[in-house]
Amino acid sequence: MDSREQQLLELLSLTARTLTHLTASMTSMSFELLRSDDETVATAGRRMIDRMATISSGLDEHWKLIGELTGVPIAQEEVETVLEIQMQAPVPGLPVR
Repeated sequence: MDSREQQLLELLSLTARTLTHLTASMTSMSFELLRSDDETVATAGRRMIDRMATISSGLDEHWKLIGELTGVPIAQEEVETVLEIQMQAPVPGLPVR
């Protein structure tokens, strides 16, 4: 595999990892929406979780292909995911709960 192919594989891996993190973050936020007393917000959270599950399935296929291309199988459990995003300081102008 030449240098250019290696760079493309690295780019593909970084892109898939970023999408995996984004999906995990949005799923986490959707579970927070489910806790809302507002039924419209809770319903939106449920729909988003279903959508994220579909996207996650597609990402599983990305990881399978990346594993085949690199010769190193990558299980979904081996992909780092973002479990929780914590802010170090409150954002100015937003109420603190």
